[in-house]
Amino acid sequence: MVIYINKNRINIEEVDLLELENILGKENVKYNEPMSKHTSFRVGGNADIFVIVNSEEKLIKVINIAKKLSMPITVVGNGTNLLVKDGGIRGLVIKYIANGYSFINKEELREKSNNIDELDENDTSKYKIITVSSGMTNARLAKILLDNSITGFEFLAGVPGTIGGALVMNAGAYGGEIKDVVLNTKYIDLDENKIKSIENNEHKFEYRKSIFQTLNCIILETTLKLQIGNKEQIEEKMQEYSKKRRESQPLDMPSAGSTFKRGKDFITAKLIDESGLKGYSIGGAEVSTKHAGFIVNKGNATAKDIIDLINYVKEKVYEKFGKEVQEEVKIIGED
Repeated sequence: MVIYINKNRINIEEVDLLELENILGKENVKYNEPMSKHTSFRVGGNADIFVIVNSEEKLIKVINIAKKLSMPITVVGNGTNLLVKDGGIRGLVIKYIANGYSFINKEELREKSNNIDELDENDTSKYKIITVSSGMTNARLAKILLDNSITGFEFLAGVPGTIGGALVMNAGAYGGEIKDVVLNTKYIDLDENKIKSIENNEHKFEYRKSIFQTLNCIILETTLKLQIGNKEQIEEKMQEYSKKRRESQPLDMPSAGSTFKRGKDFITAKLIDESGLKGYSIGGAEVSTKHAGFIVNKGNATAKDIIDLINYVKEKVYEKFGKEVQEEVKIIGED
């Protein structure tokens, strides 16, 4: 069968497309899908084939089809730290939304982990261990933990995105990072087509960085160790962090959260502000007037506008302060 994807003539057997639709449901297989629908920046060209997958079993079947067709695979979560270029994404884009979870005991953890030495053998009343699917959002997990009076995740409650995305970026806020609570993570190695598991020290966590940025893989689930706490105090802390975000961040405009990484010896947003760039625009992209570390979409931005503005900010900060600024947002796709 010949289909036209982004004006390119592609030979794909009709049976392969039907197989995808049978596995996932027709409503979860989309062709020439605008990525602007799936990113918080609300920009981006089309994905050739976009699929929504809600289980590990279905995910493995979809991967096998893509490999049979030699089709490149791109994995996305909630698209909250993602900028897709205007030319879109070739091949298959997988949005993995599995969001199951289970509390597990020491014996169950022992079966899936080789290193549980850090757990206190004598006092399991102080902590809980939870395994979470990578497609779960940070906000939903925070609510589950709150309902169970479990503390240690409040700092991520208001960070948009999924657990998988948080692992890739070693997401953090208010002095905490996800590396502080991870025990182990299970993923599919797409190069070897194998399911693997790694312990915390194998994640190679650094500031906004992990091993998953260098692996060709799909994260399936992670196991976290968190403390038992006081529900009222947990909720109070979550509300405090939420209030700070509302007051300091442009949450009413499309963005990908903080656009730039913190510098090793400087506060990036402060240097951008002192460079006179607050409110500076290129096309529909603007350096937020509320927080200089955010680039926002005023409503009609293209991905090129945002990328051009990112590069302009980096150039001007370097000219004025001699400091190299790095973007935190992940940029993918074709021009």
